[in-house]
Amino acid sequence: MEHAQDDNSPGQEKPLLSLRHKIALAAILGFMALFSLTLTYFSETLGHLLLVGDYSDRQTVRRITIGLDELQIEENAIRFERQRHDGKAMRLDLALMWPEMRGYDVADRMRFDNASQTNRLIFIQISQSTMSQDMSGRVAPIYTQLFDGAPQQGPYGLTIHRLKQGSGYDGEILYTTHRPGNADYAIRCMDAPKLEDQAIDDCQRDIHLGKDLSVLYRFSAQNLADWQKIDDAVTAYVSKRITANANP
Repeated sequence: MEHAQDDNSPGQEKPLLSLRHKIALAAILGFMALFSLTLTYFSETLGHLLLVGDYSDRQTVRRITIGLDELQIEENAIRFERQRHDGKAMRLDLALMWPEMRGYDVADRMRFDNASQTNRLIFIQISQSTMSQDMSGRVAPIYTQLFDGAPQQGPYGLTIHRLKQGSGYDGEILYTTHRPGNADYAIRCMDAPKLEDQAIDDCQRDIHLGKDLSVLYRFSAQNLADWQKIDDAVTAYVSKRITANANP
């Protein structure tokens, strides 16, 4: 009677891979193929995200309500991803190219990523007003009490007022100038000689717009010569984006 051959007998050739190993290998190969297809399909999107980083170059308009005012702002102007949504917000941070007053664009990404070029940006923070007066309106009742010494003639038609040490504005100076038919201009800047390097946003000014908005904007003192153009541009940019659908 012929006996069945034992699978473990010396003369039997064994398969290089067991059935279990073959199934595992097939699963791995399938996963790699699926990953490759996914990577190919989304390569354009992934590359786009790598170029953009934390900024967005999308032109989608967001409707954002702050206090009594509603604004329509393009996504590429909004600085932080967590703020790029419709609805109510406590504040909104923008980053715009100067002098173009445009938001982020991949073609101009070096303006945002290269420290040597970020002085060509304007940063804007929009929030609900907490003070009855903007910076111009605070000069007479507040800042004049903090002046240290006589005013000095400054650059670009501005007057320099140094602020007392311990006033909360250490290392800062206030520039002012009279504007016929308009409120006196006022802006605070860091005292440049005390800085090791020129900051990208060492001058700041706030204005009131809309029904109840405080618009604080910051820029490099390297652009102080354009103070009037910048003030007009920020005012026009925000005012244009305040809608007529604000709360009464």
